[in-house]
Amino acid sequence: MREEIETLVEGELADPRIGLVSVTAVQLAEDGRSAQVLVDVDGDDDEAERSMQGLDAAKAYIRHEVADRLRLRRAPELFFRLDRSEREKARVEELLGRAKKRDKGRKGNASDGA
Repeated sequence: MREEIETLVEGELADPRIGLVSVTAVQLAEDGRSAQVLVDVDGDDDEAERSMQGLDAAKAYIRHEVADRLRLRRAPELFFRLDRSEREKARVEELLGRAKKRDKGRKGNASDGA
């Protein structure tokens, strides 16, 4: 299901509000009636907001296409959510890198003074 939604989002939607969007995960509810679609949007918060508006506007079309392509009698209701995990991961790695540099600098200064 993720692949089909990703194909639709990345190449078949003509809404100019939708920027560079990638589907990171699809979490299908146990009853199969709904699905959380996690997306990562490349760009700032304004671009992310516009892309999310475009995706919400295209929900019915995406749902219909997914049902048709996967031959489902009933496609799940789709809920698009912004996935910030990659940005948060990059930010944590950046902060850890800075901390390591700072620690190396302190250790170097401590050995110079001895």
